[in-house]
Amino acid sequence: MTLDATTLPVIWFALLGVLLAGYAILDGFDLGVGMMHHLVAHDDSERRLVMNTIGPIWDGNEVWLVTFGGALFAAFPEAYATVFSGFYTAFMLLLCALILRAVSMEFRSKVRHATWRRVWDGAFTAGSTLAVLLFGVATGNVMRGLPLDARGDFTGSLLDLLNPYALLVGVLTLTLFAMHGTIYLHLKTEGALRERTVAWMWRTFGCFLVAFVLTTMFTLVAVPRATQHLADHPILWIVPVANVFAVANVPRAIYRGTPAAAFASSCATIVALVFLLGAAIFPDLVPALEPAHSLTVWNAASSPRTLGIMLLIAAIGMPAVLAYTAAVYWTFRGKVRLDDHSY
Repeated sequence: MTLDATTLPVIWFALLGVLLAGYAILDGFDLGVGMMHHLVAHDDSERRLVMNTIGPIWDGNEVWLVTFGGALFAAFPEAYATVFSGFYTAFMLLLCALILRAVSMEFRSKVRHATWRRVWDGAFTAGSTLAVLLFGVATGNVMRGLPLDARGDFTGSLLDLLNPYALLVGVLTLTLFAMHGTIYLHLKTEGALRERTVAWMWRTFGCFLVAFVLTTMFTLVAVPRATQHLADHPILWIVPVANVFAVANVPRAIYRGTPAAAFASSCATIVALVFLLGAAIFPDLVPALEPAHSLTVWNAASSPRTLGIMLLIAAIGMPAVLAYTAAVYWTFRGKVRLDDHSY
């Protein structure tokens, strides 16, 4: 295989998928913890414990999102411009949600007053939930296709993005991250709080399973091209089959009292779903409702020289990001306990 103008965009499409999967796994559980904050924790000490399960790592997890955005901008500037113009209002809402979430964690512990802390607890949950919903709605619209003109410019409105299919994918993302975050909470806590997470793992899994089945059925009806590559390349069916096994192993692991296996299965489910998203839209990067107007990995790509230089930078930078992430998680491994430096 030669790294030419045909191959390099495909490599970068795959790398964007890796970055998206990494972000969804890592920030997925800390956003899920934020969503479950009010439901799982019953008093101030437990809410502090919940926040501290993600306190040292949540901002490092978002490095993957920033890297994804930077890579999309440099490798596929046409797609970056279309996505950011089409989702401009949604991205501003997402930015506000992420900022609200970050500020909530920092401000909550500054004042020991019940009302002050309740306000920031609510902001923490609201910011986390809104961010996840927006991620899901954006993914659903990419899967369904956007209203683009012949130049690749977005011609719709915010209301066009709130279609039934995209909202259903938003609900699927909410339930998936809630389950992912609850399993993580079970791994990081102990005592009564940990015992309470068992019931919530079952509830969030049940909600996810219903959303997963409904979204799969809706996708088969509303997005027929989603399975085209599976039909053309039967070997790819190994991914949806593995996905079903991963989903099925979550309740099995919860029942057997092996939460690490449940968390691994949840991670595998996310990876499989990201892969299926990529397989469904390839070679489009930004599918359009009118297929001729879609931005593909080739017509939206930067020059081969730019992509080649970026590939060299990625070969150096990605191991550093992985090493940093591994070092942080190793440092803060084990159960969470409160001390003077806790949130």
